Amino acid sequence: MIIVFFSVAANAQVKNVTIQASGLTCSMCSNSIFKALKTLDFVENVDANIKTSSFDISFKPAANIDFDKLKGKVEDAGFFVANFTVTYNFDDLAVSNDKHINVGNSIFHFLNVKEGILSGDKKIRLLNKGFVSAKEFKKNSSLTKMACYKTGEEQKKRVFHVTI
Repeated sequence: MIIVFFSVAANAQVKNVTIQASGLTCSMCSNSIFKALKTLDFVENVDANIKTSSFDISFKPAANIDFDKLKGKVEDAGFFVANFTVTYNFDDLAVSNDKHINVGNSIFHFLNVKEGILSGDKKIRLLNKGFVSAKEFKKNSSLTKMACYKTGEEQKKRVFHVTI
């Protein structure tokens, strides 16, 4: 089991994250999120786009990236995450709909995807509560019957619900 985990963990690398925030009304709002994201020790660079209320984030080499901390910094600045997209570099990772897969240090629950192999740079969207609007979270609940969708956990491990 340990050998399988490490072989799967080596099959993907986070390239960057794009977060779209909701509730921004001015450049000062954008600046507060920018400053908050820059305080995370694994963040190397943040590029803000005021027109789209989005932030492109790159990471320090070999950093342990925490998606919940990124979301938390947006919320700490007084805003909400409307869209959270991660660009991964995959190396022949087999995915199936409504299945859990170890990706790096995370468990991903793929929803609304076709069975296949992910190779190269691919964008995935996080669908967990707080990573999308409340309306979209509720709509996506029809994509699975697994309890982890509501809790974000399975056997005390964090599960990220994602789609391509």
